[in-house]
Amino acid sequence: MDVLAEVLRASGARGALGVMLKAGGTWGLWMDSYPGAALHVVSRGTMWLHVTGEKALRVQAGDAVLVSPGTAHGIAGGASVTMGSCDREAAARALGDGRALRLGSAPVQTEVIVLHYEQDPEVSTPVLTSLARPMHVTARQNAQLGRTVELLTAELAQPQIGTTAAVNSIVDLLLVQFVRAWLARHPEEQSGSWLGAMRDPVVRDALARIHARPEHPWTTETLAAATSVSRATLSRHFRSALGQTPGAYVEQWRLDLASVRLRDTDEPVESISGTVGYSSPQAFSRAFRRARGTSPGTYRSRHRT
Repeated sequence: MDVLAEVLRASGARGALGVMLKAGGTWGLWMDSYPGAALHVVSRGTMWLHVTGEKALRVQAGDAVLVSPGTAHGIAGGASVTMGSCDREAAARALGDGRALRLGSAPVQTEVIVLHYEQDPEVSTPVLTSLARPMHVTARQNAQLGRTVELLTAELAQPQIGTTAAVNSIVDLLLVQFVRAWLARHPEEQSGSWLGAMRDPVVRDALARIHARPEHPWTTETLAAATSVSRATLSRHFRSALGQTPGAYVEQWRLDLASVRLRDTDEPVESISGTVGYSSPQAFSRAFRRARGTSPGTYRSRHRT
């Protein structure tokens, strides 16, 4: 099973075009914390990424950098530029009419495409939210990513029939390609993140089995047997990669799936409990209340309201 694809699908991860920036001269833009992740793709020139407490990061043409959800950050034309606050109304107008947001002065030296990625808040399995630092992938490291950036740039430069559908598909493709490239090139930055766990073959194999059959009565022992390692080995790898036990991850994922179904479907609670792997509705209700602080029925009513 493609675990990354499954988690992105189940977590409702979706991308959207934010705004296109064209800048020249001295310019800087500070962005307050945004609930989703922001992917800045530099199609021309050079941009500097500023995050509080971090050294300014140089991002050149063909590079991309992903900032984790809720991270206040700034982008600028230099490493020590004073940044102004984002004019959200101007950005909204630019996005609405398809024109670029202009910053600084002529001539244009830098062009940046800002993309946003959000995840269903009811899904607690961390994909992008576990990233402690910005993810940076350079054009030299991944030619495929660079070609996709060129395709997006060309589509935005000459809108035509189907451009909206094409851009949405390219935005989703960019996230997958970006994560692949980052995993291949930055092992030192991945410790403790869900994405970093994908590099551990023991954990990756176990996650594939959990996500393929969440309803299976998994225990640490049966999961270890299925992945051909000892129980102690499996537990050690899980704690090192994800900071939790295999059993805790299984329950977290089951309840994530159940939360989405309770909110989005009319499926009976009894049916949902069995589908996500609980032996009885009572066992499911106890686990759900322990994790979410309320009963499945109350949760459904509250979110429907």
